[in-house]
Amino acid sequence: MEPVLDIMARAPLFNGLSKDQLEALRAIGTVQTAEKEQTIFEDGEPANGFYVVLSGKIKVYKASMDGKEHILHILGPGEPFGEVPVFIGANFPATAIALSPSKLLFFPKKRFIDLISTHPSIALGMIGLLCLRLKEFTHQIENLALKDVAARLSSYLLTLLRDQRPSTGSIRLTISKSQLAGILGTVPETLSRVFSRLSAAGYIRVQGPEITVLNPEGLEEVVLSGRWG
Repeated sequence: MEPVLDIMARAPLFNGLSKDQLEALRAIGTVQTAEKEQTIFEDGEPANGFYVVLSGKIKVYKASMDGKEHILHILGPGEPFGEVPVFIGANFPATAIALSPSKLLFFPKKRFIDLISTHPSIALGMIGLLCLRLKEFTHQIENLALKDVAARLSSYLLTLLRDQRPSTGSIRLTISKSQLAGILGTVPETLSRVFSRLSAAGYIRVQGPEITVLNPEGLEEVVLSGRWG
């Protein structure tokens, strides 16, 4: 694993902080390990601090009354989680578990609040990510409420295309299709049918985790209409 400060420097939450500020944050953080399937925190627990992923992969999800999971985030190195309730003094609003053996940097709430009380510029530098989180949740809720599964999947694939910027049009899923179904608010069987329909229409070609976007304009039309057909 690369040095902790290097990972922190790339973390969106700490974007723009100076080396001295990063070192001040590192001084209050502790490295923790999590085994695969280990629960980091549960929905409703008091938020006693927040985390940054150093290595591995973390799933953050909400569970309905009937036990169905809706995945909010799947996070990798450099990505924070559990930070919002620390700022607003609330309980954790979701559950977080490790999808693989992971190392985490934990920032205790009290020490973090004491630090930003004396170094408010650190907090100002973190506001941008919190606003981005709110925008992501708003977009997610809009998709679940107004768009069918084909439109949600098309939107997700176009986002990957923009983020990965492949020269060939081929993108790679970094999560399982079961996990993707959870993010899109559907079940794996329905997601598989939608993949097949988009493939048959010539919009995409699927080869395992590799997906070639053949007709991005067609996917955009599905997203804009909010539904297939």
